[in-house]
Amino acid sequence: MRFAIFGDIHANLEALQAVLADAEANHCTHYVCLGDIVGYNANPHECLEIVRGMECPVVKGNHDEQASLIEDLEGFNPLAEEAINWTREHLTDEDKEWLRDLRLVRQVRDYTIVHATLDTPHKWGYVFNQLDAAASFNYQHTTVCFYGHTHAPRAYMLDGTSVRSLTFEKLRIEPQKKYFINVGSVGQPRDGDWHASYAIYHADKKYVELRRIEYDINTAQDKILDAGLPQRLADRLALGK
Repeated sequence: MRFAIFGDIHANLEALQAVLADAEANHCTHYVCLGDIVGYNANPHECLEIVRGMECPVVKGNHDEQASLIEDLEGFNPLAEEAINWTREHLTDEDKEWLRDLRLVRQVRDYTIVHATLDTPHKWGYVFNQLDAAASFNYQHTTVCFYGHTHAPRAYMLDGTSVRSLTFEKLRIEPQKKYFINVGSVGQPRDGDWHASYAIYHADKKYVELRRIEYDINTAQDKILDAGLPQRLADRLALGK
């Protein structure tokens, strides 16, 4: 049993299509989305349609939430705010309703998924270090939890009372430990590598494999500019920042 774990798509259709093609080529049997389907890039409706049509487990991200609301934005920088306002205009009422109804935390089989943190998922806090991860471990009741939000792959392991920070390509899931795992971003990586990021959870063999996938970045950038979105959003794709 192989789960493709992906999130932070951010309306990047080219990256999403490349990730799903790679997951299929690697014989993934199940798919799970960690949220932030929309925002920043130029194909929010198309990406949402794909994910919704997969009928897979999905949790809500902060951009999903803001895009589905009508009130003023809170806590967004000007660049993200401009993109969200544009996104709202390019989603249907049905799209927005579907996003509003997404849950913040879900358990899938024997693991948990969340976009941000487990301790206060609705506040959209970031997990950047062991201290941040420790707060979520207090609320984690499964061996593994997958999360997103930071756009950078990273794993945290709780061993007894000690929390370790890990980079990984293949991460073995050991018994009697807990893991809080970020699989990176499909549509806007921020770890200095522009390739789309996702992970395959080999549930039967108990390990997580990080995947980095090449996609048609030039088309994604052209779409951003053609849509009238800020050029910085196009430029940052190539920088992985």
